[in-house]
Parts: sequence; C-alpha cells; structure tokens
Amino acid sequence: MFRSLVRLHSQFGNALSVSKVCPRSQQLGSALKYSTATAERKKFYQDVSISQGEGGAYEINLDRRKLKTPGGKLFAVPNEALAIAVATEWDAQRDTLKFYTMHMTTLCNTALDNPTERSKDQMISAALKYLETDTVCYRVDEPYGLVELQKNEWDPALHWIENRYNVTIGASSSILGPEIPEATKETFRQHLNSYNFWSLTGLEFVITQLKSVVLAMAMIDRHLSVEQAVLLSRLEEEYQIRQWGNVEWAHDYDMYELRARTAAGTLFVHLSSESSTVKRKLMQD
Repeated sequence: MFRSLVRLHSQFGNALSVSKVCPRSQQLGSALKYSTATAERKKFYQDVSISQGEGGAYEINLDRRKLKTPGGKLFAVPNEALAIAVATEWDAQRDTLKFYTMHMTTLCNTALDNPTERSKDQMISAALKYLETDTVCYRVDEPYGLVELQKNEWDPALHWIENRYNVTIGASSSILGPEIPEATKETFRQHLNSYNFWSLTGLEFVITQLKSVVLAMAMIDRHLSVEQAVLLSRLEEEYQIRQWGNVEWAHDYDMYELRARTAAGTLFVHLSSESSTVKRKLMQD
C-alpha cells in the first residue's frame, strides 16, 4: 500500500514525504489540538497507524492516541487512501511537529470542523468569485515581451477550458477584466455542485493558491501538471525575474512552497472524490 503512496508522491510532486508508517492499531485515545497552522511543537509520539472505525471511516493513531481535529472532533476520513496520505505526513515529522507543512491534515481538519460554517453553495460561490478575477484572464498592454508571453502560454489553457466545458470566458487588458457570461457561471456552478463537500474543500484551496479557476480545473482534469499550473500562475513574476533577477534562494523557496500546497490540494480532491474509479486508478499497481 505504501509503495502505492510513493507513486502518488511522484505523480503529484512534493506534497508528501514518505518514511514508514507502522501497522499498529490502538483503541485508547486522547484529544490533540494545535492553535494555528503555523504552530510548531515537540513531537510526542513514535508510531503512526491507521484503523477503521465505526461507520467505515478511517482514523489516525499516534501511539495509543487517536488524532482529533482542532475543534475536538475525532479525526476520521472517508477512505483508506486519504488516511494513508495523512498518516504519512505525521510519520514524516521529526523532532518538531511543523504543522504548516502538513497540508493534507489541514485540509481534513477544515472539512471536518468547517470552522467558518459555510454551506456547499457558499463554497461554490466563493470559488466562482475567482473566475471574475482569474489570473489567466487579466492581460497587460505592455511590454511587448510579456504580452506575447501571456498570449502564448495562457491562451492554450483558456481555449482548453472553453472547449472542455463549452463555455465562453475570454481575456481582457481592462482593469475590470473580461465580462463573464451568466451562462458560463451557471455551467461551472453545476459542475462544482457535482463535487462532494470534501473534494470541494480541496478544489477551493487549489483555486486560492493559483488564483485561477482555469488553471485549477485544468490541473484537476489532468490537462496540466502541478509544475505547469504553478508556473503559469506565476508567469508575470517569472518574466520580471528573467528581466531583473531575483533574490537568491527566496524565489525557489516560494516556488516549491506553492507547488507543495497545490499538489496537496490536488491530491486531496482526487482522494476525497466519491468516485471509486479515481481512487483505484491512483492506487493501482
């Protein structure tokens, strides 16, 4: 099973770091809470394992403790593949727990606790807001090199999603951006409504990372890789760096961090999908 997770790692990038997860199931539990996503604390466990609880959900065990969410709920995920991904994050931690690196855990916590108490319709509306300000839809008038770069690199992704969903989006150099037809918004609303709550949590996370519905959907549909989508989302920044240079190491760090978050969100969408076909394809030998 964990060899399968290594293959997931190679497919989705550096979102996961694989060490070992010991197959040990314990029934005693205690609450684990942490204050913020940027918090660190000393590691307090040795073994990480998963077990199937009541109702078929999968739980994470840290020694003899059952993992809980920051809101105090039992940390229980809908399928084994997602549980393995989360367990791998916990097992990869060394002397200090760095929660800000544990994107799969954070996404599960968000889906379980729903701290903002949003409905599925509210999440869809929030995601569609990014369509009105989509990265690939905002173009510049100058310099010529950047104008051509945006056209050559962004237009194929834009044309792909318009053809894929039979919609019109367009691009504009106006500060107001392109005017998105209501029919296009409705098409995407219906499509997003087909996702379950967990998958939608991951998709919204990816959209916010890339600031683009177009790039997020192209990546979820496997038209773009994580590396391609991240690079396209940073196209103007990359152009400026080529022109003026960059702060040594800072650029690479930002790039890898964005890749890790985006890869984790994409993997979360697929693993939390209701489609067993998707999970079988991801986990197949």
